[in-house]
Amino acid sequence: MPADDRPFDRTPVHTADLPETPTRDRNIAGSAWLEAPEALLTLGRDLGHPESAFKRRIHGWLLWRAGPARGAAARYLAVDPAQGDRSFTFELNPDGSGTGTGPSGERHHRFRTWKEDLRDHPAAVGADERRQTRR
Repeated sequence: MPADDRPFDRTPVHTADLPETPTRDRNIAGSAWLEAPEALLTLGRDLGHPESAFKRRIHGWLLWRAGPARGAAARYLAVDPAQGDRSFTFELNPDGSGTGTGPSGERHHRFRTWKEDLRDHPAAVGADERRQTRR
């Protein structure tokens, strides 16, 4: 099922219970994440997308998206779960272009290079998260 067609799951969830890889049957709602920072809860409001969806983990970062995967404005947010106020955004335009600053401080114009920056600069994962990641 395409990601944009998956229903939102608003069942409360803690950080340690967020999966490593994308869910294929549903979207975990940002509002369901019990430790969600304000930046996530307001991620897509100005785009007309009040709810964000969990996408996956990237080397400790929690990746969320507000808006559709393509064809319209969307915004991605990578959150360091150990430091909820440490996050980075990538703005995706309807034409597929975009821009965002990664944890290296470098400005990216391709979503792929922004995600590579996350990979190359892992989040500060806490002890509970390290245990979860090893499973």
